[in-house]
Amino acid sequence: MRTLLAVLLLAPALALAASAGIKLDRAPVDLNDNPSLQRGAQVFVNYCLSCHSANYMRYNRLQDLGLTEQQIKDNLMLAGEKVGDTMTIAMRAKDGAEWFGAAPPDLTVIARSRGADWLYTFMRTFYQDPARATGWNNLAFPSVGMPHVLYELQGTQVLNVVTATDALGHQVESRTLALAAPGKMDKIQYDQLVGDLVNYLVYMGEPSAKSRVQIGLYVMIFLLILILVTWLLKRAYWKDLH
Repeated sequence: MRTLLAVLLLAPALALAASAGIKLDRAPVDLNDNPSLQRGAQVFVNYCLSCHSANYMRYNRLQDLGLTEQQIKDNLMLAGEKVGDTMTIAMRAKDGAEWFGAAPPDLTVIARSRGADWLYTFMRTFYQDPARATGWNNLAFPSVGMPHVLYELQGTQVLNVVTATDALGHQVESRTLALAAPGKMDKIQYDQLVGDLVNYLVYMGEPSAKSRVQIGLYVMIFLLILILVTWLLKRAYWKDLH
């Protein structure tokens, strides 16, 4: 029963990986790294929030990352919003569907839906594809409607497809990406930027996760102390009866 439950829980993630046919890279998620989360929030606001909303996330929750209200206003609020507002966008879903073929999804819980590793791989595997309306395609999400908004930072990648015959005589296709034109960042810098973005997306999906873990730890410590006190009381109460 436990094995079956585990398979059912993992099924969405396995299906995503299998449909793309690529190995997902491990995302460097660390919800205790506030500088990374702050950088990720800035990347999200500058590059994602123009098309993708985060309707269930309020700007003032960023104070949990060590930012002051004034820092949030000065660096992360670009259209005169209020600190208590949610991260909405002006673009209508109808317009998004017309421009991109599908309305850009809300990203509040995208990390819980897709998984951090999938997002980390997705943002690093765009390649140029003239056959697509946007001019871009993606190894993790074939025929994606989203253009590569970070291409100026990463550079332009192209797809190399090599077909070979294995020992059993089967045709095996290998799909790799090569950098055709460099961007403003090298690979290490770009991977770090994407890692920070994914780290923030994970945080945004459950801002209370860190507090929840801390509260759980405190509860476990309290229960252990309570068990010890209860055992000492029991021993003191029954010592004269044995």
